[in-house]
Amino acid sequence: MSVSILRDEVVHYEVLGRGRPLIFLHDWVGSWRYWIPTMQAASISYRTYAIDLWGFGDTAKNPARYSLDEQVDLLFQFLDSLGIARVALIGHGLGAVVALLFARRYPGSVDRMLAIGLPVSAEVVNPRLRSASPAELADWLLGRTPATEAAWTEAPKADQRAILTSLAGLQNLDISTQVRLASVPLLLVHGQNDPAIEPPPDGLAGFPDHTHLIQFEGCGHFPMLDEPSKFNRLLTDFLTLQSGASPAQLQLKEEWRRRVR
Repeated sequence: MSVSILRDEVVHYEVLGRGRPLIFLHDWVGSWRYWIPTMQAASISYRTYAIDLWGFGDTAKNPARYSLDEQVDLLFQFLDSLGIARVALIGHGLGAVVALLFARRYPGSVDRMLAIGLPVSAEVVNPRLRSASPAELADWLLGRTPATEAAWTEAPKADQRAILTSLAGLQNLDISTQVRLASVPLLLVHGQNDPAIEPPPDGLAGFPDHTHLIQFEGCGHFPMLDEPSKFNRLLTDFLTLQSGASPAQLQLKEEWRRRVR
């Protein structure tokens, strides 16, 4: 287990591979651990890091740190402690929100971003995320398979106050506007059958050209676990785009269209 001491508190993370850095940020359900298969696939070419955010996994449980601003600051402090100047971000749910806000605050530090299940407004978030316990959320959103075992195991470690505080922060945050103002290439991924987060109701209407949306048919809230081969191929295609290139180029590949259906 690897830890950083940030602001006198423990932040847990894990790292695999060598090469350009990738940061994986987890959802409201689970921790760094469900990223292991994706990290293993990406670590062939990249140095992959997965962090437990404040209140989750084995990172410190301190309610004073649970706001979205504090989670963004955790990411900044973590990158600064490792001397990482520019990075690709892969965020899921809560992690997608944190990644987007970080990219808005520090655009020069983000090369590109892949956001899975990003709630573009508070209205697209199922109220059950606010009322159920971490264990109940795992029971709702995760099937009982070997691939989901890690998320099942880690979900009860979360402090429910960390979930509720970050969701409350969404109430006063216009994520759609944040997406429109983001200057970094952004790939949005949604599971078509996600019961927790609805995809953008108007698709990409009003979003910039460097933003692209792909929906995974038949997938729920965890497309990286439901369809790992497809997700990992998409991630590889996204990461191999030239710096600054729009992920909309991915739709031009007929072989990619066939394999995400």
